[in-house]
Amino acid sequence: METQTQPPNELLGHSSNSGARRQHQHQSQIQNQHQNQQQQAAAAHQHQNQQESKNQVALKIGLIGDAQVGKTSLMVKYVEGCFDEDYVQTLGVNFMEKTINIRSTEITFSLWDLGGQREFVNMLPLVSSDAVAILFLFDLTRKSTLNSIKEWYRQARGFNKTAIPFLVGTKYDEFIELSVEDQDEITGQAKKFAKAMKSSLIFCSTSHSINVQKIFKIILSKAFDLKLNIPEITNMGEPILVYQEN
Repeated sequence: METQTQPPNELLGHSSNSGARRQHQHQSQIQNQHQNQQQQAAAAHQHQNQQESKNQVALKIGLIGDAQVGKTSLMVKYVEGCFDEDYVQTLGVNFMEKTINIRSTEITFSLWDLGGQREFVNMLPLVSSDAVAILFLFDLTRKSTLNSIKEWYRQARGFNKTAIPFLVGTKYDEFIELSVEDQDEITGQAKKFAKAMKSSLIFCSTSHSINVQKIFKIILSKAFDLKLNIPEITNMGEPILVYQEN
């Protein structure tokens, strides 16, 4: 009769301890995974609370004026920070958004750009209605586009009597190449228009990034009645920036 040989006690002990360690390691891994999941859930909950605690504000801005004055270029420059020299005609309405954060407030600029051709004037209510501010744009090198502002202003006011008006002269980089006499005439006429409209007056250049950001900072300051420390520019031959009420 064969006698079954039992393994030495020390081997039994070694096998038992190894199994216990593996079980302990497995339990530790489960605990670590559980802790990680709890931490991730807590972080997600905290992020959600932070998002919910933020004030969210949407500001609709209308851009109106004749064709080829630079409405779309200004919008793209502000939202995307780029300038395209190739002209692409706006057919109907262009729309873009940009969100900025100021302290605990998330502000979204909703920009509506109306094509300057007269066949799109029936879409003017879509752009101007409910707008907090309306930018009336003209080309500083074409006097006819400034003269057109009267009619654009009259029609837009028919749909929105409370929007904050801005008279914006574009292509300042080309404007300064004009004769001094032409610059004086256009600047003087623009100042008269702005006064009649009770509007800010800003000369800008999207290709050279002149006064583009300042336009929207001034919109914010006027929309929320905030103090703004941007110096005004009133001298002839400089990029005009007049926004403070007299």
